[in-house]
Amino acid sequence: MSLWLEQLEGQLLLLIQNLRCGPLSAVLVTLTRLGNYGGLWIACSLTLLCFRRTRRAGIAGLIALLMSQLINDQLLKNLVCRPRPFTQIEGLWTLVEAPTDFSFPSGHSCSAFAAGVTWWQTLDIRWLKRLLMTLAVLMALSRLYVGVHYPTDVLCGAAEGLLIALLVCRGLEGLECRLPPKKA
Repeated sequence: MSLWLEQLEGQLLLLIQNLRCGPLSAVLVTLTRLGNYGGLWIACSLTLLCFRRTRRAGIAGLIALLMSQLINDQLLKNLVCRPRPFTQIEGLWTLVEAPTDFSFPSGHSCSAFAAGVTWWQTLDIRWLKRLLMTLAVLMALSRLYVGVHYPTDVLCGAAEGLLIALLVCRGLEGLECRLPPKKA
């Protein structure tokens, strides 16, 4: 990573830190903690499984989350080995417990976008799609706010999640083409 980009990202994180305030911190810290281990997204997927109208979205979300975990957390983080920003940027402190794994790409952002975009593609309930995608975006932004990821970690994690979601949706479309038609 180039030095000028690292410096720019560091300055941006310190600026965000200076904008922190009590009520917003409470909301974003809670949200980021709900994303630990994909918990929020797993719970949403399991809830979607409970209803016939949203079952396909629940299945797709769980598949996307599994792929996100395997590709992002098991493979990419350990290949890139980028240290967390709070260990590199003087004066940056976190609002949550300091993660011990590597920083790039953001697992929270990847899983949020993998699930969110999958649901955006598979749900036909407009308000629910908007709510879940808004939560995904807020989850990604919360990682910057709490001081545990660089902006490029979050952007690349979100892009990775988007690609995973599109692959899952494409795979499900291909599978549905091979299934016998439903009986009326």
